[in-house]
Amino acid sequence: MDAYLLDWANLLLRWAHVITAIAWIGSSFYFVFLDNSLTPPVDPDLKEKGVNGELWAVHGGGFYHPQKYLVSPKKLPEHLHWFYWESYSTWLTGFGLFTVLYLFNAGSFLVDKSVFDWSAGAAIGAALGFLVAFWFVYDLICRAFGQKKNGDLIVGLCVTAFIVLASWLACQLFAGRAAFLLVGAMIATAMSANVFFWIIPGQRKVIAQMKAGQPVDPIHGQRGKQRSVHNTYFTLPVLIAMLSNHYGWLYQGPNNWLVLVLLMLAGALIRHSFVARHKALVAGKRPPWEYAVAGTLSLAGLAFWLSPAPQTAEQKAQAAQPVHFAEVKQVIDQRCAMCHNAQLQSKNVALHTPELVKQHAQQVYQQVSVLKLMPLNNATQITDGERALIARWYEGGAGTQ
Repeated sequence: MDAYLLDWANLLLRWAHVITAIAWIGSSFYFVFLDNSLTPPVDPDLKEKGVNGELWAVHGGGFYHPQKYLVSPKKLPEHLHWFYWESYSTWLTGFGLFTVLYLFNAGSFLVDKSVFDWSAGAAIGAALGFLVAFWFVYDLICRAFGQKKNGDLIVGLCVTAFIVLASWLACQLFAGRAAFLLVGAMIATAMSANVFFWIIPGQRKVIAQMKAGQPVDPIHGQRGKQRSVHNTYFTLPVLIAMLSNHYGWLYQGPNNWLVLVLLMLAGALIRHSFVARHKALVAGKRPPWEYAVAGTLSLAGLAFWLSPAPQTAEQKAQAAQPVHFAEVKQVIDQRCAMCHNAQLQSKNVALHTPELVKQHAQQVYQQVSVLKLMPLNNATQITDGERALIARWYEGGAGTQ
């Protein structure tokens, strides 16, 4: 019953996390688009009110006319909408999901003793340390270089180098699946911390100055905009890091940290292409699609690098041989049945009888041979040859042999 309730918590937290993430990313993408698509107003009344940029848009059967005041309007509006619960809710549901799935099962999900032999408690402490440490280092970099000449470039290079280092270190300490997720989680934590520590407090200071009749300091808007732009570049790398743990062939190799870095780099390049495109269209210039092309080529190169090696003549001859069920049953008894049996049915799957193995043949094939997700962290040391054996059995008509 405890495992069943934990599965329900996992499902509901994952659902809430996806919903709130869509809301946060959607609003983030929209406002970055809006900032880069605004044009100076031509109406003298708008200029008099202090409007710095405007955009006409059509959507949902009507016309919209958003306007931006570079520092602040002359008068504080009565109704003001704040964008922050999307960020906070995404982080809270994500951390809840991380806790339920990874921290509560640290011995299985965080620790892979073939990668680094340590206790579950130590792994939990290190995982939480990654989330905190990345925020402090990233924030320090922004504070030190963000306002200097070419500050955006310097910050970008420093943060990229630190992410590469963190990716390498995570893959030396944690199970590959957890390492990929953890790197995404640490970047996502910095994104939400940007909102909590910089963007929202800066906006509150602007409003306080307006209410007090004081001149509004533009530095708050500049810092908030800078962190907001960082967040939009983090988005696609975070998403691919989160999704990657469903594909074992991504994180099981010896250079899995490099796979993760290339995936995130591709996401950042593709996102930059769209950000730069908005600016280019307003300026009447050619959209810089070369960044998206570079990101796509990075993914294509990664797919080629990770592709299975061509079969040798011996392997082809072996593949042509029929697979007897007894061979498959021996592998499953040795590698799978200890977690899928009458007493312990992980994910409600039992594999301790021939009938159950044939009943779950498709699931076994998908999880073991295609996605390579099972056994979890390869705890039972299944070999590539055994995965191939199960694949040949299933593709040859599982359940009939």
